[in-house]
Amino acid sequence: MAKLVIPDALKADVPANRWGKILTATPIIMTVVATALAGLASSEMTRAQYSRSLAAQQQSKAGDQWGFFQAKRLRGALQRNTLDILQSTTEVRPLEISGAEPKVLAALQRGQLPEIGPAPVIEPKLQAALEAIENSKPAEQISPLIAQVKEQTFENALRALKDRAEAFDAATKPVNQAIERLESQTTDRRNFIAARLRYTANRYDAEARLNQDIANLYEVQVRKSNLDAERHHNRSQRFFLGMLAAQAAVIISTFSLAAQKRSLLWSLAAAAGAAAISFAVYVYLFV
Repeated sequence: MAKLVIPDALKADVPANRWGKILTATPIIMTVVATALAGLASSEMTRAQYSRSLAAQQQSKAGDQWGFFQAKRLRGALQRNTLDILQSTTEVRPLEISGAEPKVLAALQRGQLPEIGPAPVIEPKLQAALEAIENSKPAEQISPLIAQVKEQTFENALRALKDRAEAFDAATKPVNQAIERLESQTTDRRNFIAARLRYTANRYDAEARLNQDIANLYEVQVRKSNLDAERHHNRSQRFFLGMLAAQAAVIISTFSLAAQKRSLLWSLAAAAGAAAISFAVYVYLFV
């Protein structure tokens, strides 16, 4: 914004008392206020653009997790379909195997997956938002719940879910390797294949649920970022309106220097300036 310079001819016509000092200072003060509000409006718009960009990145990550979820659910379904066909076309008996570790035996004989401990505890506000989305609540009910969740809460929950997925991979890896070794050694091929299909289907289903939990969390984060973007955009618009009011105060107070009835114009300028400042404070604190 250009620097305001009051002509010397106007300064000479202003009375050299307190009233004159106030009258002369008003345009300068309002110029400073208008400049500050313009900076705030620009800053809020930049934050809105950042939040939109962040939401797009988070949506891409959510899409990746949904892709993993669908692929693993499909693989699990294929394993179960193959097992059903095998069981319907030939006799399948419980697998008899010796010399294997207990985890491997449980996986092949009962389709049991390795234990990885309890699921992480989700913060209540975040859990409420997740349940509202899962139950297809209206956006008017979901948005206030998401707005209460802090960004650090999202980060903690994502880290916990990703750690759980990595723990599951680490727990199943040695079992998978042991099953591959046993498959090349066993003579009971038919029953071994049926046992392996049952275990693999259960494993894919468990992995799909882990990806689904992460994807759901990313979806909530996307909504949170979009809400933040909308909030910053609204704040930017309001700060811009405050800047216009402050600029109006500059113009009116400058005219009052050259007018004969300065009190009325200065009062209008003061009212516009006070309105601009009050509106900006309200937006900064409450919007």
